Amino acid sequence: MGQYYEIVVFTASLSMYADPVLDLLDKYNVVHHRLFRESCNLFNGNYVKDLSRLGRNIADSIIIDNSPASYAFHNNNAIGISTWLNDPMDTELRDLIPFLIDLTEVDDVAAVLSLTHNHASFGME
Repeated sequence: MGQYYEIVVFTASLSMYADPVLDLLDKYNVVHHRLFRESCNLFNGNYVKDLSRLGRNIADSIIIDNSPASYAFHNNNAIGISTWLNDPMDTELRDLIPFLIDLTEVDDVAAVLSLTHNHASFGME
């Protein structure tokens, strides 16, 4: 997806654990930025990834995450996915590729995602 998007890994993990894993996974250097737990906001006992910290237009930002609590501040920008449990047959991220490519053509990804996904609010009303 690096040819279509600026890729940022935003994890609630500590950098001392996540950095070595990302070094192994990002063989082709497509990850532009890495954000770790210290960049998250602690809210209602959960580490929330605040997309406004990226300094990017929120209308152009997408978060793909297995934990709805981590995108509680930006539900309309989120694509929820299942937790990966070492399943070699899991293709969920790969299956998103055509949809993500289509999103490159819209002016406001949040407007499209809010129509296509139903998210819990996690006390954000």
